[in-house]
Amino acid sequence: MSFFDKLLSFLGIGRKDVNILVVGLDNSGKTTILNHFKSEEEKSPEIVATIGFNVDKFRMNHLNFTAFDMSGQGRYRNLWEHYFKGINAIVFVIDSSDSLRLVVAKEELDLMLKHEEISTKPHLPILFFSNKMDLKDSLSSLQISQALGLNLLKERSWHIQASNAITGQGLHEGIQWLTDQLIQQSKR
Repeated sequence: MSFFDKLLSFLGIGRKDVNILVVGLDNSGKTTILNHFKSEEEKSPEIVATIGFNVDKFRMNHLNFTAFDMSGQGRYRNLWEHYFKGINAIVFVIDSSDSLRLVVAKEELDLMLKHEEISTKPHLPILFFSNKMDLKDSLSSLQISQALGLNLLKERSWHIQASNAITGQGLHEGIQWLTDQLIQQSKR
């Protein structure tokens, strides 16, 4: 343990471990987003579709994140629920340029929110990345929010962040919001 980590621990500000579930339909950019937060030596030069799930780790603002990157392909979405227990937050990634599958994303979100492990945890924050905002036909974050019915999530902390996983635009702002929520949670 470094001197800095010891000092933080002594002051009660030590690093906290948090588990986040990263979900969304296939090709929404989940793995590319997580790749952005890896150290330079760990970054993958080529991103391939996730089969099943991947586990990635990164640090931000005194939090050690363990991210469960779930496959968004239809045949693997039933695996999501096996990771609901023990998570501290959810990151839901939407391809904002794929308006045709937005209905499917809403169905998956609704199923997830109705699951007992999620519905009984109103304190569980959800970060929505409205990804691929740079593409020509992308919908705005407001349009995505309306299509997903996020205004109905009154008892849950949520935030929608426009992003571009390739350039990194909006990613740090989104994770900063999530970090703030997790730090507030730990003080309760």
